[in-house]
Amino acid sequence: MFVVKQFVKQITRRMGDRVELMICLGSSCFARGNKATLKSIQKFLEDHDLKDKVNFHGGHCFGNCAEGPNIKINGRLYTHVNEFKVIDILTNELL
Repeated sequence: MFVVKQFVKQITRRMGDRVELMICLGSSCFARGNKATLKSIQKFLEDHDLKDKVNFHGGHCFGNCAEGPNIKINGRLYTHVNEFKVIDILTNELL
């Protein structure tokens, strides 16, 4: 699985496609801390000069409220995300 993931990352970078990063802005996720996670993501993208490489936007409820807060990266769902855990996720996915 790791090899496939690395291959997809390499192809994506070569093709110039932007990574899609979506944060759930549903009321449950937002109440559970996605406001702080939003700020952490914005800072990470700025600190690593990734704003032009990542299409970062909010989305309506992902329908996974019990597992929230949630984010998606290129359609892959990450659950129980907080402002600290998101840094590890972004480092693994984007750097």
